[in-house]
Amino acid sequence: MSELMDVVLPADQVEGSRSQVQRWLKSVGETAKRHEPLVEIETDKVTVEVPSPADGVLAEIVAAEGTDVAPGALLGRLRAGSAATAAASPASTPRPVAAAAPPVAARTAAGGGAGLSPAVRRLLAERGLRAEDVAGSGAGGRVTVEDVLAAGPRAAAPAAAPAAGPVEEGLRRIPHTPMRRRIAAHMVESLLQVAPHVTTVFQADMTAVLADRARRKAEFERRGGSLTLTAYFVAACVDAIRAVPEANARWTADAILVHERIDIGVGTALPGRGLVVPVIRDCGRLDLAGIAVALGALVQKARDDALAPADLQGGTFTISNHGVSGSLVAAPIVINQPQSAILGVGKLEKRAVVVSAGGRDQVEIRPCCYVTLTIDHRVLDGHQANRFMQTLVERLEDWS
Repeated sequence: MSELMDVVLPADQVEGSRSQVQRWLKSVGETAKRHEPLVEIETDKVTVEVPSPADGVLAEIVAAEGTDVAPGALLGRLRAGSAATAAASPASTPRPVAAAAPPVAARTAAGGGAGLSPAVRRLLAERGLRAEDVAGSGAGGRVTVEDVLAAGPRAAAPAAAPAAGPVEEGLRRIPHTPMRRRIAAHMVESLLQVAPHVTTVFQADMTAVLADRARRKAEFERRGGSLTLTAYFVAACVDAIRAVPEANARWTADAILVHERIDIGVGTALPGRGLVVPVIRDCGRLDLAGIAVALGALVQKARDDALAPADLQGGTFTISNHGVSGSLVAAPIVINQPQSAILGVGKLEKRAVVVSAGGRDQVEIRPCCYVTLTIDHRVLDGHQANRFMQTLVERLEDWS
């Protein structure tokens, strides 16, 4: 008799958020190769594919599509062994399941339809295409993102009736995606159920930073990199965290746990889908150039829908550069649990500023932006938040 193997959600695949079974890629009785994707898990940050632990046949689905699951949860069971051996083995005693699994349509290999990545499935849905409509150029005829983009959108079909009840005239209905639901639940939990949020607001004169960037931008471009203003904010946050280590901490019932390493997440918008927060690792060991390279690589992966779960885990502090879309101030910005603080960066614009020169006050036009720090008031007090911001602003205004 072939061995039954548990298919579980790896603990290192998700962190700090709820997860939900989005789609089973195999039906009970279908064969699977080792490392072939079995099931998609959707979190508020990324879609994760859980692979088959061995060659065999899917014997049981325990967590049905739409079920919330935790790290380490049992998703299903696989009858290990070759396809022929597993199929010939006598059925084992049925085990109770968490929920009745709805039938999952069998996937076809035509046009590279088997084993599609989340990015490819998303593009196919957005363009009204099926895998069979696209010629795959990947290994074994697998359909790639480039194949879908090259295929173009499908001819428009008559609109189907909405799945839900009638919509009021003049309104357009946009169904919630699993990612949007997870983001909403995570934000409400952080703001209303977990941490008391307090925000402090400062203004930063960016004259010195812009001058430094102008001097070094061409050098970065020759090396194939990009020196963004966000990289300067990451570097300034490192100095501010060193001045106020509690900003790089988390609350527990027994103690405040301060992280020795500084891993800064940077909010990155994915148009029409939500927000992800890829993490720059060990920022305290990186200079400005190292931060810029790491940041550029993560942002590009986010835009290409190529982020791995590890890219989104383990952040100890977060930056939200909401000013790129024109916002001056955002408060409070919801803290990314279990972190204790988040920096908001507003729009950079020219402002009239009073400066002292030669014992006289005068008005000058300076490039400025508002910066905010939203804190978990259980971990940081107001004077600590203000000290963090004073350090940050001084570093930006006296950049060298």
